[in-house]
Amino acid sequence: MAFDPGFATREDAQRRVDRIRAFREELAELERLGVVALDGGQQDRLRRFHEEAVASLAARFDVDSTEAERRLSLGMRVASFLGAIALSAAVYFFFYRFWGSLSTGAQVGVLAAAPLAALAGMELAARKERTLYVAGILGLVAVACFVLDLNVLGATFNLTPTPGAFLAWAAFAGLLAYAYGLQLLLLAAIAGFTVFFSSQVSSWMHCPWEFLGERPENLFLPAVLLLLMAAFVPSRGLPRFPPLYRACGLIVLFLALFVVSNWGWASYVPWPSGTVEAVYQLTSFALAGVAIVVGSRRGWREVETAGTAFLALSLFARFFDWWWDWMPRWLFFLVIGALAVAILLALRRLRSTRHRVTA
Repeated sequence: MAFDPGFATREDAQRRVDRIRAFREELAELERLGVVALDGGQQDRLRRFHEEAVASLAARFDVDSTEAERRLSLGMRVASFLGAIALSAAVYFFFYRFWGSLSTGAQVGVLAAAPLAALAGMELAARKERTLYVAGILGLVAVACFVLDLNVLGATFNLTPTPGAFLAWAAFAGLLAYAYGLQLLLLAAIAGFTVFFSSQVSSWMHCPWEFLGERPENLFLPAVLLLLMAAFVPSRGLPRFPPLYRACGLIVLFLALFVVSNWGWASYVPWPSGTVEAVYQLTSFALAGVAIVVGSRRGWREVETAGTAFLALSLFARFFDWWWDWMPRWLFFLVIGALAVAILLALRRLRSTRHRVTA
């Protein structure tokens, strides 16, 4: 029987290879226990089919067929990330090393050519390799060149800095991310998107946009928009993009909530600091619980993990505020440990309930 991959993405192909490896291991264990016993012909046909399937998927998608290959792929991703940062820094310092010796026309020409050259190299690398490690490096370099272009052109022609530059950076990185399916570039786009909309909220509240970080509530709008983008932005063929939107949206939201729930004076709300903190603390616990339940029911591991981590962090912060000054240290940590066990049991019960529902 010939194997037809029938997959459109590397993620789908990798999941199929993982299932084949797990099936082989389980079958070997069942045969050892005497539960099943395939004859020689069946074993040969099954082995040949799996080998053909793995070879076909590896040739088309360059998947990791063994655990060793998976570890090597992780190392390659780390190396590509570090390489992208190093090359971006090299471009930055190269520009500023020789910038003063160039005329204005030459400066504009270099600025225009740099991201285009990086894009050309990115396209060439994407056609030569399926894993897109080199393409990812050059993509991040292209984004760095684009960011540098806008900054240098603004400084050269004495333009007033505006938050619109962050939107331009985010749009450029986002287009490359969707064109090549690169999560790192999407993360860069999300960062620029978050800064832009935070600055917009700051401006709407009549605060200078440069001081957007002084009001954590500025992050609420971009956090909600990121969560909506996970649901409504088309990501067909890019299964890792919606989880990244959800994870980043929750991280931004929970970060803002944590800051305001501990330092109420940073809020826009004209209430006493203690009242603001109490309201946001209750909101934090409620949203963390919602994230855990929704993530568990929908199978969104990143949502469940973010909610659990934020709930634990919020509880520890509250316990520290309430008990640290008067409670003996041994009793404080004993209570923390007991509550951690209680949370673990509650999550275990939630998991068991979900298993019964899906069974």
